[in-house]
Amino acid sequence: MACFIVPAAEAVITSIATKVVKSKEDVPETLKVQFDNEKTEVVEKVPFSRKLGWLNNLLWGGSALLAFEHVWHGEVVPWFPFLTAAENAADTAEMLNEMSTVGVTMAILVTAIWLGMVGVTAAIERKTLKAGKYRIREEE
Repeated sequence: MACFIVPAAEAVITSIATKVVKSKEDVPETLKVQFDNEKTEVVEKVPFSRKLGWLNNLLWGGSALLAFEHVWHGEVVPWFPFLTAAENAADTAEMLNEMSTVGVTMAILVTAIWLGMVGVTAAIERKTLKAGKYRIREEE
């Protein structure tokens, strides 16, 4: 009925957080890494604001898809109160229960998937830096 509202609310929060984090970030950290075969590459760490943007995109995309599904089934309408479940008290209680169970579970699951993505990215960055013999900080 309205389970998409919970991930959408988290998406609003992450949108604001992304803007704040991006404004406080400096230039991305770049390192020159020299590998065993004497090949040198410039490696740039993925900034946290970009990683937070991944969560943002996952949440907005999922919320939009769920909202479309609810419109398709007639649970969201273009007139007040917009949610058909808000028209009477019995349906409102059921809607709030769905939001607190299904909506929260979906938001937690998407956030857990994002944490996995961030973990994999950090592992790849660590592995790349360990593969190099020398790390020479790139001067701007």
